[in-house]
Amino acid sequence: MSAADATWLTLTVQPDQSAMRLDRWLAEQVADLSRARIQALIDQGLVLLNNRPCRPRDLVHSGDAVALTIPAPEPLAIEARPIALDIVYEDEELIVIDKPRGLVVHPAPGHSDDTLVNALLAHCRNLSGINGVLRPGIVHRLDKDTTGLLVVAKTDRAHQHLQTQIQAKTARRDYLAIIAGAPAETTGTIDAPIGRHPVHRQKMAVHPKGRPARTHWRVLERLGNFTLVEFSLQTGRTHQIRVHCLHKGWPIAGDPLYGSVKVPATLNGQALHAFRLGFEHPVTGERLTFESPMPAEMVKLLDALRRRTP
Repeated sequence: MSAADATWLTLTVQPDQSAMRLDRWLAEQVADLSRARIQALIDQGLVLLNNRPCRPRDLVHSGDAVALTIPAPEPLAIEARPIALDIVYEDEELIVIDKPRGLVVHPAPGHSDDTLVNALLAHCRNLSGINGVLRPGIVHRLDKDTTGLLVVAKTDRAHQHLQTQIQAKTARRDYLAIIAGAPAETTGTIDAPIGRHPVHRQKMAVHPKGRPARTHWRVLERLGNFTLVEFSLQTGRTHQIRVHCLHKGWPIAGDPLYGSVKVPATLNGQALHAFRLGFEHPVTGERLTFESPMPAEMVKLLDALRRRTP
């Protein structure tokens, strides 16, 4: 390993830092690395405590010398592509994107070089690497034809912090959808586990052996046999809102996979939009909230439904 592809650090424990766990102490000294990444480096033998191999749980004491080798991030085997992005916010730690309909988030069969990840690799020239790989940190995803806001980490520490917020349910993700149906109540919660469909493997379904899934909903406007609804995710299962809506008998207008219904406007996918995103900045601690206007297709459908509603 040459100086061109790695970073070497030698750090000394100060008197007021005695009796701390090594992994915690290093995470405080090297801000660009998450604690999980540091634990991995220790397990790989790339951290020495007083010139000896060590464990993450070992305690440091005043005057101890800690040597750390940080390999250069490995390049991701995905091609960077200059695809236009609607950037709502960006700094050294993260980027918030307003995703258009039709853009796949991560490479998959049939979409190897035209995804959000390809675009971010071309746009973000200062990626520091996520878990040792030079890549953008996808914290949460939106389906190909779901529009709206998502946040992507540019550093290891931001990735871990944002993932923790998603798991702890402190990050806020709110959606607008036009459903084919008229809920009897004005608010509610759908609490139904979601797993892979037992027959159609490209689909998800409410299933007793699935993973827990909770979706909160609130009626915003009744439009005859259709309804404009706001959804808030408590969990983040694949196709969660789409599956929960179908489970309740309210398929989302335009959804080709979960029960498309005839609508008085042209739709090229489900009328589902991630309109609000809120989270704590992983470094500054500031609470950030972003909103995205409803896409033109959904606006046209709403207008058409309003015109025909008595």
